[in-house]
Amino acid sequence: MRIVIPLFDGFTALDAVGPYEVLKMLPGAETVFAAESVGPVRDSDRTLALTADASFDDITACDVLVVPGGRGVRDFLADEGLIAWVRRTHATTTWTTSVCTGSLALAAAGLLDGLTAACHWTAEQELNGLGAIYTKERVVFHEERRIVTSAGVSSGIDMALALAGRIAGRSTAEAIQLMIEYDPQPPFDAGSLDKAPQAAKDLLKAGLRR
Repeated sequence: MRIVIPLFDGFTALDAVGPYEVLKMLPGAETVFAAESVGPVRDSDRTLALTADASFDDITACDVLVVPGGRGVRDFLADEGLIAWVRRTHATTTWTTSVCTGSLALAAAGLLDGLTAACHWTAEQELNGLGAIYTKERVVFHEERRIVTSAGVSSGIDMALALAGRIAGRSTAEAIQLMIEYDPQPPFDAGSLDKAPQAAKDLLKAGLRR
């Protein structure tokens, strides 16, 4: 099972690494980070890099595609070559997935036309403008289209576990969850726009980085 995670300048690290930590444990899994060229790719803060071991040209097919989001996804959207690569790769997958604003890339490739899709809440209008229908759900499966989208950053772990359950069965997914000790007990109840206090929203509006 080949799992490909594309990287681009300005990706969000946890969007890529969260699903990677889950999906790499699937039986027979081979995980590949790909980018325009082999080598390090910097995250949105330019302080962390992941290494791409393959170029997009090297990837002609995969079983699972996981598209992360991040500030740099807007440049991704402007590159028709990369969007065409997403479209071509999707034609070969068993599952095409996204985390956070990665769903904008799927929408730009025409994969989400008329479908409900999850995304970071700040990108609702962009997603709708690309032909999808934003939903506040954390993980959205469209099994008939082989597509899964997930909401902001941390939801990629939830998405990957749910996908692991469909691919390898519940017991395997639960074993992976136990291995990574994924047992969320957040100290604050501010993880969604509906629940966050106004002071937190005001800080974001004032420019707190994400």
